[in-house]
Amino acid sequence: MSDNKQKNTVAVPKGLRRWFVVHFIVDIIAAIPLFFLPETVLAAFSWPRIDPFATRLVAAAFFGIGIESLLARNGSSQAFHSMLNLKIIWSSFAVAGITFTMFSQNLYINNLAWTIFFIFLFFLFLWIYWKLFLILRN
Repeated sequence: MSDNKQKNTVAVPKGLRRWFVVHFIVDIIAAIPLFFLPETVLAAFSWPRIDPFATRLVAAAFFGIGIESLLARNGSSQAFHSMLNLKIIWSSFAVAGITFTMFSQNLYINNLAWTIFFIFLFFLFLWIYWKLFLILRN
């Protein structure tokens, strides 16, 4: 391994690399059924309104971010900073959008919506933690 490559990969903690793999798994578990069976999956959870077009767009985002998380897990510190920026932006707007929707349309205040909200909130705080960790460490 070249000195430059070694410096870039050593700077990223194994714990963060592992979280990228966990994020890949979570995203793929959500993406596959939402992409291929949106009506069936959402109906099973009694989702108030089913839009397969929007559902598949969300699934595509999960596929993209999840697969890139797996591909980037052995990347440089710079690659992790970029991916963490993306993950923080995505999670922030997801939390904001879910919150806005739940409180502007009461029919979306349900167990599934709260579960999705807390999953995104967990990952938002996780990614902020790791971003700050990398910034303060360097």
